[in-house]
Amino acid sequence: MASLIERIYSNKYMVKPEDVVGDIPSDREVYKTAIEVAWPSALESVLVQLISSADLIMVGGLGAVAISAVGITTQPRFILLAVIFSLNIGVTAVVARRKGEGNREDANKTLRQALIICTVLSLILSACGVIYARPLILFAGAQSDVVESAIIYFRIICVGNFFTSLSLTINAAQRGAGNTRISLKTNVAANLINLAFNYLLIKGHFGFPALGVTGAAIATAIGNFVGFLLSLKSITFAHEFLHLNKNQSWKLEKHIIASILNISGSAFVEQVFIRVGFFTTNKLIASLGTVAFATHQICMNLVNISFSFGDGLGIAASALVGQSLGAKRSDIAAVYGKSLQRISLTVGIAFVFIFALGKAFFISLYTNDAAVIAAGANIMLLIAVTSPIQTSNVVISGSLRGAGDTKFVAYTSFVSIGIVRPGATWLFCYPLGWGLIGAWFAYGTDQTLRLIINYARFLKGGWTKIKI
Repeated sequence: MASLIERIYSNKYMVKPEDVVGDIPSDREVYKTAIEVAWPSALESVLVQLISSADLIMVGGLGAVAISAVGITTQPRFILLAVIFSLNIGVTAVVARRKGEGNREDANKTLRQALIICTVLSLILSACGVIYARPLILFAGAQSDVVESAIIYFRIICVGNFFTSLSLTINAAQRGAGNTRISLKTNVAANLINLAFNYLLIKGHFGFPALGVTGAAIATAIGNFVGFLLSLKSITFAHEFLHLNKNQSWKLEKHIIASILNISGSAFVEQVFIRVGFFTTNKLIASLGTVAFATHQICMNLVNISFSFGDGLGIAASALVGQSLGAKRSDIAAVYGKSLQRISLTVGIAFVFIFALGKAFFISLYTNDAAVIAAGANIMLLIAVTSPIQTSNVVISGSLRGAGDTKFVAYTSFVSIGIVRPGATWLFCYPLGWGLIGAWFAYGTDQTLRLIINYARFLKGGWTKIKI
């Protein structure tokens, strides 16, 4: 047993002898560094998701219609943010390389150029969201009983998205530099503000009006603004690796923008496939009815908790892989990628037991509707089984993105999320007549396929030779 564990977790089995460039840190050093970088991101993602869960629980007190009204806006919102997400993948990858090279000047130039691009794009996207809220919500498949609440909620959220976008770009650069604790502090603080105003505005407390779903949207927008202010403050300290001031040049530089867009272009294609796939899947599920869609939203909120652990580890993988490649150590990049994948697999296995044993209890936290609890409990068993697959896949994808191999990850997303998942959702839900549980079989199919494809790519090692 001990030898099997060593075989799985020891870095001496993670790199072929012919691929070793120099001295490789001990297992203890590798896992210590990986955890030091990963834990703030993982904790941030988990705490933010837990606060989001509390957010949905508060809204859930208003009934299934309110849950569906908030849930139906998720994919339209992420479609508008897709450009920013893709930009930030490039920012993290480029800053990580420059950090590995010890090139502080170009790292800060990268951040400045990214902020200019982000400001322009986020203004346009937020305005589009406000103006075209109704057609977006209707196209998302909103049932007639949730349309008006969803539109109001979405418009307010789009205003907050402007500040969220700028905060996300700053935090993406900080992650590339290895400063994951900054993102932890800003996002957790922002979400706690959101939670506090939820309490005040959803049902009305301490003299505040009871605004229901609208109050939840206002609370989120306030939290977004606070998060932006905290992120902005993090880049005002001269002693930090990333530091901006008014005396620096903000002139656009072609080679800096090109280095960002070289990565972000493929990441944008990936985001398009992801958002179209998720949007289509959500629309298919929304057609099953308000109660089914409310159940789906609760289960998605829960599955995002396990995803959050993987996402935090994936962020660390992007940063450490990018920094190692910048330092010309492809062997250490491979070790970090595989070590973080082992950690994510362990976390995923733990979630198998957590979700399987607490299935009905977790659903009951959001609602007292017996039909929703019964349906959700069955879905939780599927979520439990796919947890190790999901967390492992997030880290492997993060490693490839950190290396700049975003084109391949985009291709995988196109096939699995853009085609397989919506197609399987339609097949399982309608022709086969499995209803909502069929959508979650499709979810498991998508996760498994992506892990197989991405891990095969990682093992081939071609990503270590990509230039940024």
